[in-house]
Amino acid sequence: MLRFITRRTFGAAVTLVIIAAVTFFLFFAVPADPARLACGKVCPPELLEQARHNLGLDQPLFVQFVTWLSGIFVGRDYPGLGHCSAPCLGYSFVNKAPVLETILDRLPLTISLTIGAAVIFFTFGVATGIIAALRQGKALDKIASVSSLIGASVQIYFVGTLALYFLVYQNHILRQPKYVSFTENPLSWAAGLLLPWIVLALIFTANYTRMTRSTMVEQLGEDYVRTARAKGMSAGSVVMRFALRGTLTPIVTILGIDLGALIGGAIITETTFGLQGVGQLSIRAVTSSDLPMLMATVLVAAGAIVVFNIIVDIMYAFIDPRVRLS
Repeated sequence: MLRFITRRTFGAAVTLVIIAAVTFFLFFAVPADPARLACGKVCPPELLEQARHNLGLDQPLFVQFVTWLSGIFVGRDYPGLGHCSAPCLGYSFVNKAPVLETILDRLPLTISLTIGAAVIFFTFGVATGIIAALRQGKALDKIASVSSLIGASVQIYFVGTLALYFLVYQNHILRQPKYVSFTENPLSWAAGLLLPWIVLALIFTANYTRMTRSTMVEQLGEDYVRTARAKGMSAGSVVMRFALRGTLTPIVTILGIDLGALIGGAIITETTFGLQGVGQLSIRAVTSSDLPMLMATVLVAAGAIVVFNIIVDIMYAFIDPRVRLS
């Protein structure tokens, strides 16, 4: 098991280094000059050169990449700006601060939004899919199938806007979405994110219901399940101990992908509900041409996807021991 985890972790580390390299060189493909943006619109040549030196842009491109990459592990110094402690993802000339500080300030909101919604849509999606599979061909199965098809067809910005209008502004049933730290007030934390959780659950539950139903129907027809039934095991034990375990493998796959995508691509969700998370931070970085911040948010988004893929691989090993030998 340790060898399995080590192999997956090493592969993820290599992937992140490649992503970091691509992100860095795409940064220099942008026509904007970071030094000029940092110096301002009216900037004498001597101040422009000083800004370029402070940002390390007067070094060869490869040296800049090595310096930037090493800063992630050991930190780096910016002349005239101060020390950026490890892990240093760069210095924002818009916020006048290391970009990681700003990202860490926004990241709890995005993580709270993702994890809270995931608990709801995973629980309801899997439960509904199991019930639909056990009632195959009956009214409940058809209702679940139709509801899943409708849910998979709608978009966050559409459902979110309608929910805001009817549930918040018109009828005042729910609170305006607002982030409060969990450690500060758990009830306010849940109440402020309840509407985004519900909207995300409505949309994502559809995929988990359809996937769980189809996989469960297939598992219920397997020989080992029929053997367990022939031995006199109860229907609940057959489903929970045998059929569900085989069903969880593809479900865990899409859960890992969705979690990484929600953390890395929270732009639409946070824009719809007016939440100031990492997604909104990336939009602001684009509009203000804050290229170091944009680089860092891209790297964090990619890192979230890679990390959740590792978690999925490890969960595979516990769900299906055969994966450890592959």
